[in-house]
Amino acid sequence: MSNKHLFSIVAAFLFSCSSLWAQNVSFGNDIAVANTNHGRVRGLIQEGIYTYKGIPYAQSKRFEDPQPPANWEGIRSALVYGPVAHLMTPTAVANDESEFVFNHSWGYPGENNQVLNVWTPSITDGKKRPVMFWIHGGGFTAGSSEELPSYDGKNLSKNGDVVVVSINHRLNILGFLDLSAYGEKYKHSANQSLLDMQAALTWVKNNIENFGGDPDNVTIFGQSGGGAKVNALMAMPSAHGLFHKAINQSGAFRGASATTETTRAVTEEVLKNLGLDASTVDQIQTIPWEDLRIAGNKAIQTINERLRATGTDTGVFGYNWGPSVDGAVLPHDILDAESLELSKDIPLMIGTVKNEFFTTLWRGIPNNDQAKVDEFIAQQYKDKADAYKKAVKKAYPHLENPGDLVDVDLLFRPGAVHQANVKSSIKDGADVYMYFFEWSSPVFGGKYKSMHCFELPFVFDNVAECYGMTGGSNENTDAVAKQVSGAWINFARNGNPNHDQLIEWPTYDQKKTQTMFFNVKSHVGPQHDKELLKLVSSN
Repeated sequence: MSNKHLFSIVAAFLFSCSSLWAQNVSFGNDIAVANTNHGRVRGLIQEGIYTYKGIPYAQSKRFEDPQPPANWEGIRSALVYGPVAHLMTPTAVANDESEFVFNHSWGYPGENNQVLNVWTPSITDGKKRPVMFWIHGGGFTAGSSEELPSYDGKNLSKNGDVVVVSINHRLNILGFLDLSAYGEKYKHSANQSLLDMQAALTWVKNNIENFGGDPDNVTIFGQSGGGAKVNALMAMPSAHGLFHKAINQSGAFRGASATTETTRAVTEEVLKNLGLDASTVDQIQTIPWEDLRIAGNKAIQTINERLRATGTDTGVFGYNWGPSVDGAVLPHDILDAESLELSKDIPLMIGTVKNEFFTTLWRGIPNNDQAKVDEFIAQQYKDKADAYKKAVKKAYPHLENPGDLVDVDLLFRPGAVHQANVKSSIKDGADVYMYFFEWSSPVFGGKYKSMHCFELPFVFDNVAECYGMTGGSNENTDAVAKQVSGAWINFARNGNPNHDQLIEWPTYDQKKTQTMFFNVKSHVGPQHDKELLKLVSSN
């Protein structure tokens, strides 16, 4: 080896070390060692926050109920994220610009993905901190706890003196294939993904005091599919008592959960595609993942075609893997009276972002082309086109471009308003707080606006780390982050999001509809889009 080569290696090593020192990171054999019921784990300390990744909270055979993880001897290293769920459609190509904005981390897939991560200010001071239990998005088919840089819990834990927990769990066909007709061990297979979340919450109940957390003050929060999972947990009798507050971010949808009739029809198609029947069904537990994936995708396509042929509304995205009313894990639909009664004592914060998926960027309409916008509105709303434009302008009086008329979200917002209305109307029920995130990103000339996921860097106070999405840390983004992150922290602490850097946020009820509009200068007001949502719902 030449001296020049040796010098390069030494220089690279010293640079790496200096980067770690600059970040104030400590790790080693005897650093950040914590106890769990199944063995000891070793993490690291970064900027004063103890961090643990990839801790197993459960184990299971394919399509069977989660069981406690196997105990281990010695100290288990917990320095990197654990396996993520397999994707039904693996990512092969990504758009360079949008991938820069979102900056996904796809992780490495594996079926033993029942793992969680913990960020905490201390494991030795005896304090019992609020626990913020994060559930990732991606519908019920994709995503992971490491997918977006905004999910990192260090800043949230540090700024709020809270314990942050995030999880991976079974998804798609492995989390929702309904084999209940084929034996007792598959009794709950239609909702195994939900049982994984329950198992993770049970781990929190049994272990989080070892990480400085309070098992009697747990807030579940999630965005998009994660928000839908929050709703599902609130409707699960077996999860009752494992959490005490809930936050649903862009995850409320109108529409009923799947029925056993539909989920079993999907299973019949999967088995047919695999060449299996009742006598050979157990072979599905060992069939290679790729064969299972292909069979599952084909089955979902078949069922969607069948449902559409009968006139069944399958929604914007079509029927896909997700929770179903199975009479056991989920005995009633999510917003049925019985489910609402079960969760009546759970305070709820709920809201959406202004544009979600529906920016002109994704519709393919030039933002400043009035003719194209008018044509689109006429196709969508026909004789109500003029009424639609009038309603949008009333709800959003400060529109700047023609494209702004078709950018506002009308998919997630109606469900959030409906859920806030029914939840807040429960007699003697817990408080409801409604928000609307309207801050727009300046990146790439502002074309991404206030898009789906764009509130996440502010919730976790990771605006600097998510510069592709936020434009980086500056006076404006830092101001929004302080307002939003502080609200989430205080809600987790005591069920009330108010704090000294935010104007007063009143509770929501169906009459006053008081809503927090998050922006650089946030404001509170009544629901701004009643006429628009009414018009769209009748279209």
